[in-house]
Amino acid sequence: MKLINKHKDVEILITDKLFKRLSTYGINQFPNEFGGFLMGHYSNGFKTVTITDTILPKVYKGTPSVFHRSVKGIQKSFEEFYKKEPIQYYVGEWHTHPNASTQYSHSDLQAMISIAQCETVRITNPILLIISTSKSGINSFRFYLYENKKLLPFV
Repeated sequence: MKLINKHKDVEILITDKLFKRLSTYGINQFPNEFGGFLMGHYSNGFKTVTITDTILPKVYKGTPSVFHRSVKGIQKSFEEFYKKEPIQYYVGEWHTHPNASTQYSHSDLQAMISIAQCETVRITNPILLIISTSKSGINSFRFYLYENKKLLPFV
């Protein structure tokens, strides 16, 4: 699947297989929110982001309206990933909104601001994927690109 962010002329590429895997993780946690880290690489002068994988958090809290993941215990997973895929990077976050819209919340925006400002992360334009789930499947989804304290949607 290919999506374009018209505000910044950036595109996202993600395979249907990976998207289905993310969705399945989220549906399996229904009615609670769930999510993880998006891994991938950049090309075309940082105008194309190819999402290739996910890393799931070891420690998290999911309720029907909140997902909070921790970085506790995740360093080893990242190190192993980078050894296996040295040209891949952390490119953003994904999480579900059970029986809700794909509109980001204030806390979603604040989380992305924190990521962009984090000295150790060093990513200025992280990607956010929100998947609206139900008990039986996906309702909809939306990717966002963070820039200057705003989340700009992909279409």
